Amino acid sequence: MPAPVWEVGGGLTDYPAALARMQALAAAIRAGAEPERIWLVEHPPLYTAGTSADPAELVDPGRFPVFDAGRGGRYTYHGPGQRTVYVLLDLAARGRDVRKFVAALEQWLIAALGDFGIAAHVIPGKVGVWVDGRRGLAKIGAIGIRVQRWVTLHGVSLNVDPQLADFEGIIPCGLSEPVTSLRAEGSTATMAALDTALLRHLPVMLSRLDG
Repeated sequence: MPAPVWEVGGGLTDYPAALARMQALAAAIRAGAEPERIWLVEHPPLYTAGTSADPAELVDPGRFPVFDAGRGGRYTYHGPGQRTVYVLLDLAARGRDVRKFVAALEQWLIAALGDFGIAAHVIPGKVGVWVDGRRGLAKIGAIGIRVQRWVTLHGVSLNVDPQLADFEGIIPCGLSEPVTSLRAEGSTATMAALDTALLRHLPVMLSRLDG
């Protein structure tokens, strides 16, 4: 298949506008009118609620705007210094295996982090990508997806240098472990450097789906 379009947004992307654009792109991909797309953005500070969100895990509801995301999972944070990657792929053409898709996303993040000397891993039964770092066991990357008629929406996020205190208004993904970032783990990697690493490892991620 042709490589997906790689699009890096500038500035801070409004979240409702991003949701609307994702839906439109997914419909066009399904209809064969648009190519698959990897869309990289940063958002202003906000919380999103997945379909399994527990209101008790919204600790400080007045801290930032809260949006229903429509993806799987619970509450998560997006904000400056965090790379959010919307992954819009046609799984009907890539094997129709959602578990394989999630595993491919996990390994994609792990490979990109490895370029900066950060040894990340997954933990069975816990969502996301983890490190045994300066804060002990901590989450550095999140995954939350939706699959709509075999086209994927939403995707992943990696913490480059966000304000980690901003996560304190929620219980992220319903988990008690702390959140960390590349900067908190001692990396000076920039957002652009992370984007380059993600692009470098994209072909392997896609091959995991197609293999």
